[in-house]
Amino acid sequence: QVQLVESGGGLVRAGGSLRLSCSASGRTFSYSGMGWFRQAPGKEREFVATINWIGSSTFYADSVKGRFTISRDNAKNTVYLQMSSLKPEDTAVYYCASARSSGSHLQTYDYVSWGQGTQVTVSS
Repeated sequence: QVQLVESGGGLVRAGGSLRLSCSASGRTFSYSGMGWFRQAPGKEREFVATINWIGSSTFYADSVKGRFTISRDNAKNTVYLQMSSLKPEDTAVYYCASARSSGSHLQTYDYVSWGQGTQVTVSS
């Protein structure tokens, strides 16, 4: 399995930007689809973005489309989430996850490994 560690979260004002990183260990990272999810207090974990193993296919939640960009560097075993034009409603714990296959996936049940999460707080 892949072990995942997120970083890059923090406190930012509305309209600002942050870049989250997810560092992976394990031989299968380069062949795994990856995803970012988030969970706000009192809410269920929700899909944010996903990318396939080679980075040729990406999908985004409607709420972040045009503002967030997912990317990966397989040479560095890292996946990124560039977040721009942040809004207070983006406040959540952000998790990266590794899929059981090489494609891009929108559902939590398609993922087998999860990081511990990183807090993103957007102030108004």
